[in-house]
Amino acid sequence: MNVLCIQGSPRRQGNSATIAQRFLQVAGDRGATIETVLLNELDYKPCQACYACKTRLETCALEDDLTPVLKALGECDLVVVATPVYYGDISAQTKAFIDRTFSFVKPDFHQRPDPVRLAPGKKMLWIITQESPAELHRDIFQRYGTMFKTYAGFDTYLIRGTGVEAPGEVKDKPEVMAQAEEMACQLVSG
Repeated sequence: MNVLCIQGSPRRQGNSATIAQRFLQVAGDRGATIETVLLNELDYKPCQACYACKTRLETCALEDDLTPVLKALGECDLVVVATPVYYGDISAQTKAFIDRTFSFVKPDFHQRPDPVRLAPGKKMLWIITQESPAELHRDIFQRYGTMFKTYAGFDTYLIRGTGVEAPGEVKDKPEVMAQAEEMACQLVSG
C-alpha cells in the first residue's frame, strides 16, 4: 500500500505532525510505502482559476513544487492530510493544496457518474488538531471529508486532537495517539 502524507502545518513537530508520525510509523511497520510532504517547505501557487484543467489539460496547468505531489496523490492508495486549525479552518498551506486538487475533477463533474480523474477505492485520513475544545470546528471534517467523498469517491476517516497548543503536546493525550495506531491497523493491510 502506498501512503502519501500531506503535512499542512508550518511546525515540523506540531501536533498534527506528531499524530501523523505515529500513524505513519505503524503503517510502515505494517508494510506501507510512505511519502511525506511538508507543504510549508514547498514553493507553490494556489489555484489560479484558469480552468485549463477543464478545457485543454487533464492536469493542473501550474508547474511548481506541488506538481509531483499531485502526481503522487493520483498514484497512492491512502492520503493522510494532517493540518492544524488556524483561525477556525485548516491551515492556509492545506487549503491551497486542496484547491489545486480541483484539477482532478472532470469538466461537467456535477452531471457525471465518474466526476474525477482518479482511480476508485482511494482512502483519505484527516488528522486535525486544534487548541479549541472538541465542540468547536467539527464542521471542518464534515465539509472537506464530504467533498472528497462526494467528488472523488474517497473513503474518508478522521482523527481529531483537541485542546492542544504547544508543539507535540498531543503526545500527552494517549487516547489520540492510540487512535492513530488503531487507524493505521485498520487502513493499512499488513
